[in-house]
Amino acid sequence: MKTTKILLLTALLLTALPCCLETEKNSDVLFQTSTINALLEGVYDGNVTFAELKKHGDFGIGTFNALDGEMIGLGGDFYQIKSGGGAYPVGDNAKTPFSVVTFFSADERITLDEIVNYSMLEKSLDSRFPSKNIFYAIKIGGNFSHIKTRSVPKQDKPYPKLAVAVENQKIFEFNNVEGTIVGFYTPGYVQGINVPGYHFHFITKDRSAGGHLLECEMRNLAAEIDYTTDFYLMLPQDGEFYDTDLTAGEKEKELEKVEK
Repeated sequence: MKTTKILLLTALLLTALPCCLETEKNSDVLFQTSTINALLEGVYDGNVTFAELKKHGDFGIGTFNALDGEMIGLGGDFYQIKSGGGAYPVGDNAKTPFSVVTFFSADERITLDEIVNYSMLEKSLDSRFPSKNIFYAIKIGGNFSHIKTRSVPKQDKPYPKLAVAVENQKIFEFNNVEGTIVGFYTPGYVQGINVPGYHFHFITKDRSAGGHLLECEMRNLAAEIDYTTDFYLMLPQDGEFYDTDLTAGEKEKELEKVEK
């Protein structure tokens, strides 16, 4: 399937590029397929294979064709957390309708002293960022006293909007579990393109389970942060994406519902 590629360099300049342009393999590019507003509107058909996605990153989060579970990429390995809670390796031919990846290379390592829950984690990370106007890839590993995640069942056509699809989400809880939180901080000015603020997924150390992170409790864990100043957006070029109104209505409440 043909794609339209758009390069956003730091200031999010929406400039059309020739189809032959590829991102360089470096840790300063955040590569994204499609937009979060398209996902909110039910555009779930995958347009990028994981063979292609791996060319642009070894670390990231996203979902699958027909919204079939949560994706997490860590150390070059990609996993699908299905609605049963199990994590499975992803084949190169699998497709994604929305994913965000980068080649992770930590610019800073910090200790999250006395962090006990999700909201405190966000505040602690906020205080460490030199600016809220660039992107950050974030990896937190260790033993968590409590983790709460979710995954969404595969959807059938005609696809419902994301806010409706998550009403059937499956919830998983882990206690005293070792694993890794993977995710991104995205500046507020990309609202509609990505999730403003924090978006995290989790996978256990043995790579057997995980999901979209809803809640967490932790203490004295180390976090690695990759400052990321370039943003590369690949848009689908097909009828479903082209025909969907991505500007209608206020989507902040919908996004808050599906994220939390």
